[in-house]
Amino acid sequence: MTYHAPVKQLRFALDAIAGLPRLYGNPAFPELSADLVDAVLDEAGRFAAEVLAPLNRVGDQEGAKLENGKVTLPSGFADAYQAFVAAGWNGITGVPEYGGQGLPHAVGIAVQEMWQSANMAFGLCPILSQGAIEALTTHGTPDQKRLYLPKLISGEWTGTMNLTEPHAGSDVGALKTKAVKQADGTYKITGTKIFITWGEHDAAANIVHLVLARLPDAPPGTRGISLFLVPKFLLKDDGTPGAHNDLRCVGLEHKLGIHGSPTCVMSFGDGGGATGFLIGRENKGMAAMFTMMNAARLNVGVQGVAIAERSFQQALAFARERRQGKPFGLQHEVLEMSPIIFHADVRRMLLTQKAIAEAGRAICLANATAIDEARHGETPASRAAAKAREELLTPLSKAWCTDMGVEAASLGVQVHGGMGFIEETGAAQHYRDARIAPIYEGTNGIQAIDLIGRKLALEGGETIRCFLSEIAQTAAIGEGAPSQALQSIGRELARAHRATESATAWLQERMRTSPNEALPGAAPYLKMLGTLAGAHFLARGALAACDRLAAGDADKDFLNARIATAQFFAEQVLPPTEALLGPVTRGAGGPFALSGDEIGA
Repeated sequence: MTYHAPVKQLRFALDAIAGLPRLYGNPAFPELSADLVDAVLDEAGRFAAEVLAPLNRVGDQEGAKLENGKVTLPSGFADAYQAFVAAGWNGITGVPEYGGQGLPHAVGIAVQEMWQSANMAFGLCPILSQGAIEALTTHGTPDQKRLYLPKLISGEWTGTMNLTEPHAGSDVGALKTKAVKQADGTYKITGTKIFITWGEHDAAANIVHLVLARLPDAPPGTRGISLFLVPKFLLKDDGTPGAHNDLRCVGLEHKLGIHGSPTCVMSFGDGGGATGFLIGRENKGMAAMFTMMNAARLNVGVQGVAIAERSFQQALAFARERRQGKPFGLQHEVLEMSPIIFHADVRRMLLTQKAIAEAGRAICLANATAIDEARHGETPASRAAAKAREELLTPLSKAWCTDMGVEAASLGVQVHGGMGFIEETGAAQHYRDARIAPIYEGTNGIQAIDLIGRKLALEGGETIRCFLSEIAQTAAIGEGAPSQALQSIGRELARAHRATESATAWLQERMRTSPNEALPGAAPYLKMLGTLAGAHFLARGALAACDRLAAGDADKDFLNARIATAQFFAEQVLPPTEALLGPVTRGAGGPFALSGDEIGA
């Protein structure tokens, strides 16, 4: 099925919702302009549709292959990656000092969505490289930056995150990979890592592994973790790849989806120890790890948005072509079967997919703009406020968007009916691909606990208070607008806001006094706040669309669609959030009513 890059929707979300124009004129982005953003999005959309999208099905059917320790990507992937690098796409947000183009993170996230929609298995590669770039930029030594950042930013070399071990899972503090310091200041790394995305492949000249390991005398748990740079090929004096390091891929995971992405079991030190270089300080690897993880969490959230968009596009095309039944009430007047898009329930499913994608897109782009303003705001106060907003939105981006991406992909299968359960239509691939996103880079349950455990307490609770106040203001503006659609959006937003405000206050109090009472409500609260945030951002877009219509904007169909989608979300997707107030505030009684043994009774 053909992929059409949603350039116009991305542009609208960047401008009218995420606030990208606030960065115009910022000294950090001297060349940023509306025309430049248009050109970047248009060309990225063309590359995604023409180069990456045709390989999506190929990657799913062929998968990556391991033979004699070497991984071969599916047909066309390596060539596409070389074209990706040659066009400069990997470095659009990289710092100019090391060869990057220095564009805002928000523009990079918009482009990222198109890579993930077109070919999620391919799009995972630049996500992992981005994590390595973030960690080295923040924590690397001058020599590490000089040797590795230019190649990582250009994409000539790719990066990975080696965190997970078979026995540890999400409990990073339980890792056993060892690092022993050598006389020359390097470290010998020995151990096994699993689930290493793009850990070995044939598309780049070198792979830069960032590996968590423990020194022999390290404190237990997360306090004793260090981060190391372990390249596939050690560098010669001139900075080019030389001898193969003591590491190898010993297995490829057989996965539900993303078959084109090699998910590797990596073994370090089979020959005595892989050579690694410390990033940051010994036993302080968690800080560097979270630098990688925070970048990855937003990128993964974008994958949820991207899959929702791709699944929606495919379901819409199918619904327009598939003929079955006749419109209700016209069974006798209409002789031929009608396209299923005329049926009410199919419309409901399609609009739910569309609304999910647009709400998730808005959350992620608002998150990305907060990152840009946290780094480059005009004053310390504005940077601090933006950083707090970034921290609050990150778990929503990662967890809400990926959960809803799975829901949208499931609806895509449902729109196809029985044909959706058949692999040949391609609808099932989106569902299979989407299912990993709620799991990796910190499961969504972990995101929810982080949200109520850390993010609700930011700045003494001021961060969430400001965000909820902003939502209340949006609701009030909608309720007072002359448009009936905006009034309805405002009313529904106000109702959900009141419930979420009550849930927030309850959780904040319980986290101070009896955290175990609050923790069972974490996941429903994240769903509650994420859905409210999506409605809020869509409402802002609807208000902007009305203003543009009133100013005589000629693109009436597009703007009316933005208003209608926001209204659908507010009236159909948002109302169940009020019912989540109960599950959020029930306490520990429900989940712990049965013992571990009794649950199976």
